[in-house]
Amino acid sequence: MLRATRVHGHLHGSPADIVVLDHDARHRRRMAMTGQNGLSFLLDLAETEVIRDGAALILEDGREVLVEAAAEPLAELTPSDPAHAIRLAWHLGNRHLPTMFDGGAILIRRDHVIEAMALGLGASVRHVLRPFDPESGAYAAGGHGHGHSHGHHSHDHDHDHHHDHEH
Repeated sequence: MLRATRVHGHLHGSPADIVVLDHDARHRRRMAMTGQNGLSFLLDLAETEVIRDGAALILEDGREVLVEAAAEPLAELTPSDPAHAIRLAWHLGNRHLPTMFDGGAILIRRDHVIEAMALGLGASVRHVLRPFDPESGAYAAGGHGHGHSHGHHSHDHDHDHHHDHEH
């Protein structure tokens, strides 16, 4: 089977095909794919990486496949002012939630517990269907997550984190 072994940040020419992938499918190392025009290939990267909207998958024969982010069910959280946005972002970050910032809005995957928390903090919450391209994080290198866990089992608690370990 034809393989895609590299990812480039953008397309260089006309794509051989287009794949439309949600956020989870754009965070892979190895996966069989079929483009919108029927081109089948195996994504076969050396390491798992986040593949951004608009990136090109480079096939072994040199052709490129355009990656488009699929629309996903999201919650759009709108804070009342910049200070409120910082407070809301702190609570989301404290829970290690993938988060996307778009103008004055903060987008997360739909989660009734987190949506209730945001409402309780005074944000407005609206359900939307949009591509999800969250921040990679301060410790991400080349699109890779920092990959540690704190063993969280619940989203309804507050706690401090001390990140004294190497990434």
